[in-house]
Amino acid sequence: MKKEFQIISELIKNNTRVLDVGCGDGTLMKFLKDEKNVDTRGLEISKNNVQSCISKGLSIIEGNAEKDLHQFPDLAFDYVVLSQTLQAFYNPEKVIDDLLRVANNAIVTIPNFGYWKVRVHLFLKGTMPITEALPNEWHNTPNIHMCSIKDFFNFCLKKKIELYQSIALNGEKKSKINKRNINIKNFSSELGIFLIKK
Repeated sequence: MKKEFQIISELIKNNTRVLDVGCGDGTLMKFLKDEKNVDTRGLEISKNNVQSCISKGLSIIEGNAEKDLHQFPDLAFDYVVLSQTLQAFYNPEKVIDDLLRVANNAIVTIPNFGYWKVRVHLFLKGTMPITEALPNEWHNTPNIHMCSIKDFFNFCLKKKIELYQSIALNGEKKSKINKRNINIKNFSSELGIFLIKK
């Protein structure tokens, strides 16, 4: 299992209810269900991924988070997970509002556009970078609202969203993010993982 998913699972308490938005093939959901006795639900746009989840015995709805999160009642879940999907939405601010409506806790992970390799690639080559966290070229990427760890951190502060835990991930190495080290973490980390509360 990916290091990102290991960290997410550590943030989620046992015996809780979790909605995984953009759950992919259900890898995280299955782990949470089997290892932490979590009541998981998924929301996924890809038909192939939906079929993969169903074949694993997972409860899933085919849909688009931007259009379909409104179907879920207020505080229907203890946690909602949005893994590396925020940058693909037309209105990420509305999606964050919806996440914090359907659950007390939202775990959001973002590929960091402020990562030094991304900056160097853009500076030296003059083209949009391709990395492990950002594998597509500019013309076929689903990403329309790229942001950095610092962007998301500042967004939460501005919106008065509580940053309960902020974690930087670089390869297998994780570390905490805070106001004092935000610039260095923004520069040195591939991925940001945030547990946020309203």
